[in-house]
Amino acid sequence: MSYIDNIRTFIRVYELGNMSAAARDQRISPAVASARISQLEDHLGVRLFQRTTRMLTSTEQGKLFYTGAIRVLEAIEAAEAQVQDITQSPRGSLYVSAPLGVGRRLVAPAVPDFKEKYPLIDVRMRLSDRKVDMTAEGLDVAFFLGLPEDSTLKIRKIADCDRLLCAAPDYIAARGAPRSPEELVNGTHDCLNLRFPGASEFQWPLMTEEGPKRFAVKGPFESDDGDILTDWALQGYGIVMKPYFDVADHLRTGRLVPVLPNNAPISIQMACLYPHKRKQDPKSRLFIDFMADRMERTIAELTAIA
Repeated sequence: MSYIDNIRTFIRVYELGNMSAAARDQRISPAVASARISQLEDHLGVRLFQRTTRMLTSTEQGKLFYTGAIRVLEAIEAAEAQVQDITQSPRGSLYVSAPLGVGRRLVAPAVPDFKEKYPLIDVRMRLSDRKVDMTAEGLDVAFFLGLPEDSTLKIRKIADCDRLLCAAPDYIAARGAPRSPEELVNGTHDCLNLRFPGASEFQWPLMTEEGPKRFAVKGPFESDDGDILTDWALQGYGIVMKPYFDVADHLRTGRLVPVLPNNAPISIQMACLYPHKRKQDPKSRLFIDFMADRMERTIAELTAIA
C-alpha cells in the first residue's frame, strides 16, 4: 500500500465519518481501509481518529492533518493533470451523477461513444433524483436540472429545457381537461409530485397572463423517482410536470398529451457542477465538453419531435 493511497483513504474516512462508507467509496474492504489508517497513524506517531464500536470521530491531530492532506492530494492531482495534458492520454475513473431521467435518456446513451474516443477513462455513473453532496460522495461531475445551492462549485450551463404539463388520454377522458391552474390547487385534479426527504412543499411555476406564478398543487401520489411519476401518468393517475425531452416518445405516440398549454411551466436549466479543484483535470474537462455538446443536440432533437 502506498503512502498516497493511505492519504486518499484518510481523506474519505474524515469526510464521510465512517470507515465502511469510505471503504465502499474507495472500492476496498473495511479491513484494508482500517489498515491504511493504522499505517498513517504509526508513521505520524499520533491518533487521527477516536474509535468506538459505534462512532468514529477525528482527533485534533486528525483535523490538522486533513487540512494538509487535502493540499497534498490537490497538488498531486494537478501534477498528474499537467502530465496527462502533455501526453494527451488522460486516464483514470470519473465519478458522475445525474437525475434518473437525465442519466437514462441523455448521459448514459453517450457514455459508450465517450469511452470509445477516450479508452483509458472509465465512467462510474450514479443515478438518483435526490440532491447529491459532491464532496461527501466523491463526485467529479454532477448533472442537474434547476439551480444549484452550493456556490463553492463551478457550473457549466448546457441548455434551457422547456417543460410541459401532461397526462394520459384516459385521465382526461375520466376527469376532463383542467381549464386553469387553480384547478390544480383546489383538488379538482390530481398532480403527481416529485419529492424527496427535506424537499419543500409542492409548487409548480406556471405562466399566467400576469407572468410566472407558483401554484401549490395537490395530489395523492408522490415519489422521489421521476420515472415512477411518468409511469403513473401513463397509467392515468394524474397530471405530471416534465421536461419535453423526458416524455418526447410518449407525446409522439399519443400516450401522453399536453395539459394547460397556455400555462406552461417556466423552462428549467440543464447544467453540470464540478469542484474548483477539478478544473485542471483533463478527464473532467473532456467529459464535460463531450457531454455538453451531445446533450444539447439531443435535447433540441427530442424537443423538436415532441
